[in-house]
Formats: sequence, structure tokens, C-alpha cells
Amino acid sequence: MTTSGALTGQVAFITGAGSGLGAAFARRLAADGATVVINDMNPDAAANTAADVGGDTAIFDVTDSVAFDEAVDKAAERHGRLDILVNNAGIAPPTDPEKVQRSIANQMARMEGRVSDMVPPDSTVDLSDADWDRMIRVHLYGAFYGTRAALRHMTPARSGSIVNISSVLGLRPMAGALHYATAKAGIIAFTKSVGQEVAPFGVRVNAVCPGWVDTPLLAPMDPMIMAGITMQIPRGRMARAEELAELVRFLAGPESSYCNGDVFAASGGFV
Repeated sequence: MTTSGALTGQVAFITGAGSGLGAAFARRLAADGATVVINDMNPDAAANTAADVGGDTAIFDVTDSVAFDEAVDKAAERHGRLDILVNNAGIAPPTDPEKVQRSIANQMARMEGRVSDMVPPDSTVDLSDADWDRMIRVHLYGAFYGTRAALRHMTPARSGSIVNISSVLGLRPMAGALHYATAKAGIIAFTKSVGQEVAPFGVRVNAVCPGWVDTPLLAPMDPMIMAGITMQIPRGRMARAEELAELVRFLAGPESSYCNGDVFAASGGFV
């Protein structure tokens, strides 16, 4: 159980916090006393969240390592410390209506035993270099850049918590989103490796693997695909952002003092 006010006086930096999960994380950490720096590429979204939590904004792309370093250094200098980093920024694979319909038709054919009628979706064949690179850079490079920048402050202080947001697709990859699943699986390995390195120095690095969460990131998804996914979730529904925020709050705070390099799934039973 988390302790109310346990984050008072601490400084948290959250990427991709203009909306969705990141905004929910910001509200939850602020509720327990943290001063929160809100990163996002959308200045208006970042400003809205910052206004909600009484925090600062840091507008930059997490794939820009120089900008990341400068923003983290500025936050630490302004507030005199950096206690928490949540590497949350991410993007979803774009929806291709033709491939969605092909996927639905293939699922129906498989269910009816007509495997020979299935048509190759060509998700891998059609994936461009640019789309692969962007997905890996936002998720995996972003987590690396943020962690590296934060550790420059946390390791000397021998204190700090880094929470990396992975995904259940990093644990249970699905066809059609190989670049997303690969990036999220990479975050898991990254978390374990760095967590082992910095554990003796009082810094905790852990990962959260959310299941399907009802956020704007899923808005472009085909309703039939969404319904099919929901049917596979034992809880019978998608998660609320506030539910994931409770897990992030636990890992950010002193209650998770023995957690390091650990990976926590919150999937409603999906994995």
C-alpha cells in the first residue's frame, strides 16, 4: 500500500505526459506530493497537464539526446534534485484499413478451418525502414536517452527511481506490430541490465508492461479488432489509465525499495 504524501519534496520527470497514461502518471505522483516536469511534443497538451499538477513543462522529442540531456539538467538545476523518471513517451503503429480487413478475414478463415484461403498480411514485407527506425527510436532510444540523463544525477546522489513503460506486447508479441513489440521487448532487457548495474548505488530501475489501456493512443484502431482483443482479456475490459498510475506510483516511491530490474505486467490476465 502506498503512503499518502510519501513523495513530498521529490522531483519527477515524465515523458509523453501531455495526455493518456503519462498525464495520469503525473496526476498520481503529484497527488502524493511530487513536483512534476511534464514532457511532450505538443506544447498545449503539456501546458494543460502541467497546470493540472502545478508542474513545469519540457517540450522536446525524446529521440533528441541533446534536448533530453538539457531538459533533465535544467529540471535538476531548477529544483535542486531529480528523484523520479518515468520513460513513458511512445507511439502506436499506424492503422492500415486494408491490412485490418485482411486480418479480420484471415481470422475468420482460421476459425472455420480454411487456412488455405488465408492471404499473407505482408506486415513485415511492407514495413518501411523509416517506420521501423522511428518506432525503435521513440521507444527504445528514448528510454536510453532519458535513463542516461537521469543517472548522471541519481547515481551521485545514490538515490532515485526510474520506471520504464514497456507493454504486454513486449512479453507476448502479436503479428502485425513487430516493430512495436520489438521496441517494447528491448525496453524489458534494457531495464534488467541497467537495474543490475545501478542497484548497489541506491537507484531503482523497473518496468511496467501495461495491457490494453483505454487511452487516445488506441482511438484509430478498428472497432472489430478492439472487440476481438477485449474478448481475450480475462477481466473482460481494457484498463483505465488511473489503474496503471497506481502501479507506477508504487514503483516510483519508497514502498518498492526492494524492486530493481523487475518487470510488472498489468494486463487484466492477458499475459
